[in-house]
This record gives sequence, C-alpha cells and structure tokens, in this order.
Amino acid sequence: MANISIVLAEDHKTVRTGLRMIIDSEPDMKVIGEASNGHEAVELTRELSPDLLITDVSMPDVSGLVAAATIKRIRPEVRILTLTRHTDKAYFQEMLQAGISGYVLKQSDSGEMIRAIRIIANGGRYLDPAITSSVFNLLSTSSANLNFDLYGKHLSEREADVLRRVARGYSNKEIADQLETNVKTIETQKASALRKLDIKGRNEIVDYAILQGWLTNV
Repeated sequence: MANISIVLAEDHKTVRTGLRMIIDSEPDMKVIGEASNGHEAVELTRELSPDLLITDVSMPDVSGLVAAATIKRIRPEVRILTLTRHTDKAYFQEMLQAGISGYVLKQSDSGEMIRAIRIIANGGRYLDPAITSSVFNLLSTSSANLNFDLYGKHLSEREADVLRRVARGYSNKEIADQLETNVKTIETQKASALRKLDIKGRNEIVDYAILQGWLTNV
C-alpha cells in the first residue's frame, strides 16, 4: 500500500512528536518532514512536494493561514489539513479562502485526524463534526447553487443512512458490514440517493450531510 506523504507543521515540539507517532503508526501514512512555523512549512512543502500538509493555524513567524495560502499558490496539488482549537466560523471561512481541504479540532479524538487524512488524500474534503453547527449558515450560502432537498423528503430511511455513513468517510464495504448487507446493495442505495438529490461525488454528499445536521452529533 502506497504511503500518504505528509509534512507536519506544529510549533509545539511535544504536540508535533505525538501527532507524528499517531500518523506513522498507520500503515498507509508517513510523515516526511516537520516544521515548527509557517515559514518552515512553506519551504519544506516546496522542497518535498508531499501529498498532504497538516498545519496548526496559530504559529509564530508565519501563521498556518498565510502558509496555506502561499502553498496553494506554489504547490496547488498539495492538499492541506488544518488543526486548531478555534471553533469560530470566521476561522473556518478564512481557511476555506486559503484553499484548505480539511479542518479538524485539536481537542477531537485522534481518529478524526486519521479519517480526515485519508479522505483528503483521496480528493475529498473534511469538516470536524464538532464545528458543523457553527458554520451551518456559511455552508448553506456556499452550497445554495446545489439542487439539495434540504429535508431529505425523497430519500428512504436506508438511503439516508447510507449517505450519512458515506459523509463520515466509511467505504462501501465498511457500510455494508455495518448494515449487515452486501456491497452491491450499498452501491445501489447510494446511487439512488444521489440521483434523487441530483448531487455528485463525496464533496457534495458532505455538504448535504452538514446542511441536514447529520454530522453535528456523531
């Protein structure tokens, strides 16, 4: 299995070491560089071209916000996951504008970060469930052009359940195991739900799940 190459930017060495141990313990991930400030994060990302940058938002010298915006200009292919203690939607809006793909709270379980890494590395986006309610209006506005059935009236209970699990990052096989059915059935139910809602891909599924409030109490 190919490793997801990661540059890790965090100014507190103890925290950074702990994060690296968690990440490197996963069979499909590898930290290939560490930075203690935004300037180092930019230089390492430029030099190493990782698949993913994980960065703290608040760092000395150059903040994670400025670093993220800079990296998206010089290495647009690099995906960016931010770690922060801030739950204010203003921070999230700024990071979206900087081009980040994921936003995870430091106080969340480490499993959220690992789940976010895999989703983002595969081209998706990830929003920590603990902050979805604070950015509800923001995402509602940004997703206004999507033909969402905001109340899910046309989805069966099983179709809605499948989409909730997809939004949480579970694979079709994992969902089939959880619901004690087969992968083909899950694929059919997922396709039916997407067709009814006229949405495509996991990013729009996540947006829909957030608008529904499905990810606020997971």
